[in-house]
Amino acid sequence: QVQLVETGGGLLQAGDSLRLSCAFSGRSFSSYAMTWFRQVPGELREFVAGISRDGGSTGYANSVKGRFTVSRDNAKNTVILQMDSIKPEDTAVYYCARAMYTSTSYITDRGGIAYWGKGTRITVSS
Repeated sequence: QVQLVETGGGLLQAGDSLRLSCAFSGRSFSSYAMTWFRQVPGELREFVAGISRDGGSTGYANSVKGRFTVSRDNAKNTVILQMDSIKPEDTAVYYCARAMYTSTSYITDRGGIAYWGKGTRITVSS
């Protein structure tokens, strides 16, 4: 049984930094790419950052490029999203997700996801 648990959300001010963690339980964590998405009420869940199964390839939404960094520790079954220079428009619920297939690249599309965490909320004030 796969389970993803996000932690680290909270209330922040613009310019702050925050580190989100995603703890994975289940088999074969290192065989799957992992992705962070986010969602605000009334909008579709959107891609934020993805990382390949070996951590060698990463990708970011244009809105977070240069400010967010995704990493993973396959020995600890953990994915990290380091968020710097946070902006009010980063306010959302952030979800950790596991890819559906054991591809070598990271996943950006919701259709390529097999498992989702329950999310952690981030609220950024100006």
